[in-house]
Amino acid sequence: MRIGELAARTGVSVRALRYYEEQLLLGSERSASGQRHYPDGAVGRVQLIQQLYAAGLSSRTILGILPCVLTGEVTPELLDRLTTERDRINGQLAGLTSTRDRLDAIITTSATSLAAGKPCAAQS
Repeated sequence: MRIGELAARTGVSVRALRYYEEQLLLGSERSASGQRHYPDGAVGRVQLIQQLYAAGLSSRTILGILPCVLTGEVTPELLDRLTTERDRINGQLAGLTSTRDRLDAIITTSATSLAAGKPCAAQS
């Protein structure tokens, strides 16, 4: 598939796809006229790259992880890197959960105050 189709199927901009190629995260073949052509598996790869970026991984870290994902190749160093990233993400999730719970408490207090026609109690 051509770059525009891959962009449409993944919701990723053409510019981002070109960047992924520059970072060696994604590969394509060129036609005689220079157009990029991607295999069908590129959709899943781009989705994985997007998920890893959204989780805060750098392109360098993603590049290091891809061999394990694509070929099953793993080293002790890679396993350590994967574990470190997973632990970092778990820490982020714990922080987000705490923030959500605090917002829930503020919403409950605010809704009760509003229903009673009183100002919100101060939150600390």
